[in-house]
Order: sequence, then structure tokens, then C-alpha cells
Amino acid sequence: MNSKLTQTQVFELVKKNILEILPTTQADLIVPEQSLVDLGANSVDRMEIVTLSMEDLGVKIPLMSFAKVFNIESLVEVLFTNQK
Repeated sequence: MNSKLTQTQVFELVKKNILEILPTTQADLIVPEQSLVDLGANSVDRMEIVTLSMEDLGVKIPLMSFAKVFNIESLVEVLFTNQK
């Protein structure tokens, strides 16, 4: 991507990827305070959501950067701050 997305846009991108990986999830349950585990994502699902989101943003972020991610809001924060 050429221009930085806002945090809201990054959230919407992550939400889209969550719905792609977890198609039975209700969209209205995907809120920043929710964790991917609470939505039923296993470790492979979580990795796919992170990978798809990084691809959509055109960024490569070291996986250790996600070590302290505990909910969707903190995932969005890592993705948002690592945009080019």
C-alpha cells in the first residue's frame, strides 16, 4: 500500500481477515476488546489472520512483535505502527 491506513482502517482489514479465516464468526462479535482465542481461533488460525493482515498491508513484521498481543486492539496497534 502506498499510504498509511488509519487505525480504524487497519481494524476493518483485520476484521475482514478474521471473517475469512473464521467464517462462522458473527461480525458484530469482532470488537477491539475481544481476543482471537475468544472468537474460537486456534494457533494456526491466529497465524493466518496475522499473515493475511501483514500481506494486505504490504509489511513484514518480526513475529516476536506479536508476543504481547492479547486482543484485537493490540494486534491492530502492532500492525498500524509497523506500516511503512
